[in-house]
Amino acid sequence: MTLPRLASLPRDSRDTLFLLLVIGWVVLPQVTNLPWWCSLLVAVVLAWRGTLAVQARPLPSRWWIAGLLAVTLSGTWMTHGTLLGRDAGVTLIVALMALKTLELRARRDAFVVFFLGFFTMLTNFFFSQSLAVAAAMLLGLLGLLTALVNAHMPVGRPPLLQAAKTAAWMALLGAPVMAVLFVLFPRFAPLWGIPGDAMSGRSGLSSQMQVGNIANLALDDSIAFRVRFEGPPPAQADLYFRGPVFSDFDGREWRPLLPRLANRFPPLRLADPQLVGFGTPVRYEVTLEPHNRPWLLTLDAATEAPQVSGMRAAMTSELTWVGSAPVVDLLRYTAASHVNFRHGPQGRIAVLPEYSALPPGFNPRTTELARTLRRENPGSAPLVLVQAALRHLRTGGYTYTLEPGVYGEHTADEFWFDRKEGFCEHIASAFVVLMRELDIPARIVTGYQGGAVNPVDGYWAVRQSDAHAWTEVWLENRGWVRVDPTAVVAPGRTGTLQRLTPPRGVVASAIDSVNPDVSAFLRASWEAMNNRWNQTILNYTQSRQLDLLRNLGFDTPSWMDLARVLIAVVVLVALGGAAWSWWDRLQHDPWLRLLARVRKQLRQAGVEVGPATPPREIARLVTTRFGPDARGLADWLLKLEAQRYARVPGASLAALRREFQQLSWPH
Repeated sequence: MTLPRLASLPRDSRDTLFLLLVIGWVVLPQVTNLPWWCSLLVAVVLAWRGTLAVQARPLPSRWWIAGLLAVTLSGTWMTHGTLLGRDAGVTLIVALMALKTLELRARRDAFVVFFLGFFTMLTNFFFSQSLAVAAAMLLGLLGLLTALVNAHMPVGRPPLLQAAKTAAWMALLGAPVMAVLFVLFPRFAPLWGIPGDAMSGRSGLSSQMQVGNIANLALDDSIAFRVRFEGPPPAQADLYFRGPVFSDFDGREWRPLLPRLANRFPPLRLADPQLVGFGTPVRYEVTLEPHNRPWLLTLDAATEAPQVSGMRAAMTSELTWVGSAPVVDLLRYTAASHVNFRHGPQGRIAVLPEYSALPPGFNPRTTELARTLRRENPGSAPLVLVQAALRHLRTGGYTYTLEPGVYGEHTADEFWFDRKEGFCEHIASAFVVLMRELDIPARIVTGYQGGAVNPVDGYWAVRQSDAHAWTEVWLENRGWVRVDPTAVVAPGRTGTLQRLTPPRGVVASAIDSVNPDVSAFLRASWEAMNNRWNQTILNYTQSRQLDLLRNLGFDTPSWMDLARVLIAVVVLVALGGAAWSWWDRLQHDPWLRLLARVRKQLRQAGVEVGPATPPREIARLVTTRFGPDARGLADWLLKLEAQRYARVPGASLAALRREFQQLSWPH
């Protein structure tokens, strides 16, 4: 059976198909966030409803809808364990909107679907507030408005293009109001922002480190944070952005020495007296993507607390800066760091043995390697032993790879003697184990290393693929010293020659094969647009609102001042609207306004003329009432009618207006 052409379908069927298309577009970005069964259910229901519309078949009975509703409720409960909350609520609202299309019989049902569609469009921003999602939802908004306008049009077959133009004009008229509310509407936390669980399931630096953990993260090419330096940036090899530090090892997993600091705010500590910076500090601004952790990534090492609006920042004893709450929204802060610094006690103290502890029974061959290094360097200082271990790395045939395979129980032994290959976490872990076997305090530092400047906007983009693990060893009279064993195995990893890049997509690979420069420019331009979106829209916080008031002349602005400014703008806009309405009335059809003046003059002369009375009839009335005294007025009225309706217009409207001023009115 062949399907009828779209142009030959009844209007109800055509409008239904358009609405189903818009609903599909609104739901499409949610597919990765919805349970698989919900996406499948929505696709089947929309396809079913479209088939019924095309074939003009009756809608399913209420028993069908009740059964599908029961399936939706059961599936939501089994998937999320609740019917409340963000994830369960989005699942329900999407499924119920699809099921409502099976009841699409009257305009009232269509209105319910419209407003469910508007709400579903809003839920997309619970999961992502990126520029791409915003552009897709803008298109979805215009589609829903088009369907809404089309539903209010009279009977017949009005073209969708006409409804789309009206919808676009409505959106354009509402844009100034939206802009004013965006700039001036007070942002009260936590009412303003996305739900706190919106970052569940997002990857980032972990609170512990296992073999393969950062290797998986390195395949993610998304941006972790952006940096804008006030002056010249440091050298690429100095771009170490510090994250969590791991010092406690159980043989398989590294954890922080103080686990309570991983997810809880430490005692307030704005600086470390054992941290001394040398030279001029590097000042910069960080725009941190949400990662659902409290860590504030700073260039190693930040001697002052990062300036974060609405959040306290404190330093752990291992130089990691953390915020008073997890970062679940785009966060911008400023910081100052010294790439040359000294940290830690100069002499051994009681806490240092904790950085030398190893679990018994693990990595026996690494223990023997440590003994060998000591025999080859008898009586050597710890620095000489560190250099000997690095020399062993450099000359022992070790390689850097993203696919080291799964390690067994003795991870350090496997790296040093069996595999001789690994990612930065394997190398760092094996190196720290060897250092501790040599009785040299050591720990693992995780974070990000490197980055690339965007030539379009000048921001440095640090990606998840730049996630890195390095080590710090304690040396007497020097404190903690950074040692990056990965840079010994693969020098390009911390330089500019060899950056980690995940596999490119089909489109990107095709563009690269044609012109790599065009591909790089397009990517840089898109990321610069995303950055501008983040800086201007997503990061428009209450502090920036108050800064706007300061620029307007307020000395100590508050949210009350913000509300007053908003009210003043609303009043001014209302007055402007009233003035425009009055001006529009003045401009409304000057011919009818001139005829209205005639009626007003005749009313003063005692002659009532109806609003629908044409000039010719008015001329007859005044001639009958006043005789020859009204002949001039009657002739003028006939010329006024001819100016409007005659095929060959008579006098111009301006000339008729001048004659009107000279008329002699009968009494």
